[in-house]
This record gives sequence, structure tokens and C-alpha cells, in this order.
Amino acid sequence: MATPTTLPSSFTAGEVLTAAQMNNLRGAFRILTVNSVTKTDTFSNTSTSFVDVTGLSLTITPQSNTSKFLLVAQISAGANGPDRIWFKFAGGNTASDVGDTAGSRTRLAMEINAPQATSTQSGIMLYLDSPATASAITYKVQTASYGGGTQYINRSFTDTDNVSFARSASTLTILEISA
Repeated sequence: MATPTTLPSSFTAGEVLTAAQMNNLRGAFRILTVNSVTKTDTFSNTSTSFVDVTGLSLTITPQSNTSKFLLVAQISAGANGPDRIWFKFAGGNTASDVGDTAGSRTRLAMEINAPQATSTQSGIMLYLDSPATASAITYKVQTASYGGGTQYINRSFTDTDNVSFARSASTLTILEISA
């Protein structure tokens, strides 16, 4: 895969690029693959430790050990009891996509507050990972429940069979980018 390292560090107005430079420019920083999974069923959790959200994981074999991966997760959640729901990615070098260590505070990437029993809230997590490997990587969305209340993915706490209550979907999309 061509990289921009063979290109000039700067260009001047009116400069003409060679065919080789044009090919390198065309191959630099492009999207190589797009992988996505959509979770339409529900998931519940009471664990205060992070657990995998069933159905929100993807295994990808990089095309190069210099590839980068843009991880995008859109998650819809509801809760019973403590209404704070915590999320983070797992896999690759995603351990750096959490807040700094500070005393006994929980390190996470995103928190959703779902205070109403009849509604869900949505959030989006983004992370650019540089795994530096050509071996297969499994990326996952993980969740933990603050205070041990029950949390739900793709539904509200109250799940009455009525038009006033909704079901939703969550997605994990990963773009492999040449570097």
C-alpha cells in the first residue's frame, strides 16, 4: 500500500506531480474496509464489572500492520435503579480510550444517563485505534452497571407491549484506514 512518505513535505502553487507521486497520494489514508454489525435484540446486565454486550463485536484481520481502525459505536440503553450506564471498547489498543486513573474512580469511555423508566437514551463512542499488527483483532463494546441496577440495551426498563414503549437498535462500525 502506498504511503505519503514518498511525497514532498510541501507543495507550491503550479507544481506538477509525477505519476508516481499521484499514485502515492491516491493510495494514502484511504478507507480499506468497512465492517459493521447491528444489534436489534435486547441485552440486560446487572454487573458492576465490564462485560461484553452480546452481538456488538467484530473480528477483523488488518490488511497491514500499519492500518488504523476507526471504531464507531451507537448504543441505545435504558435502566432500572441507578440510571448511569457505563461503556467502553475492548480489543486492540482500546484500553487507552478511557479516562485517567484518579483514586477509585471507574475508567470508562462513555456514560449514558437513562433516568426515565419508559425511555431509552443513546450515545456514540468514537476511537481511532493503532493496533500495529497484521493478526486478527476482535473489537467489542463492553458495559457495566453503576450500583448494580439493571441496565438494558435496545429497550427501556419498562417494556410494556404498548405503542408508548419502543425498541431500538445499536451498531458497531469499524473502518480500516491505510496509514
